[in-house]
Amino acid sequence: MKIRLILGETVLTATLHDNATARDFAALLPLTLTLTDYAATEKISYLPRKLSTKGAPASSGGKAGAITYYAPWGNLALFHKDSDPASGLITLGTLDNGVEALRKPGPLQVRFERAE
Repeated sequence: MKIRLILGETVLTATLHDNATARDFAALLPLTLTLTDYAATEKISYLPRKLSTKGAPASSGGKAGAITYYAPWGNLALFHKDSDPASGLITLGTLDNGVEALRKPGPLQVRFERAE
């Protein structure tokens, strides 16, 4: 499934994986979140509810451009730099372009919506 991320005047596209967690995230769309910096490698925000982790791997790594869900905290994480694998990190999809837009320091308001 294709989605759009709208960051002010910047519009990015991403492709969600076909897994239970990504489908559960897609069910929340459209969704506007304020992402904040975390560990100088990602932008994070808590979701309105926890997502399904059925069939998810025990861990995965955060690659630049990855859209992920960190199950222990219940937050969305968008990586703008590569990171080591983390237990409970589930990849939802990948940005198709524009990862550099996430490197802007400070909070970033993003609207996530399905791309028709």
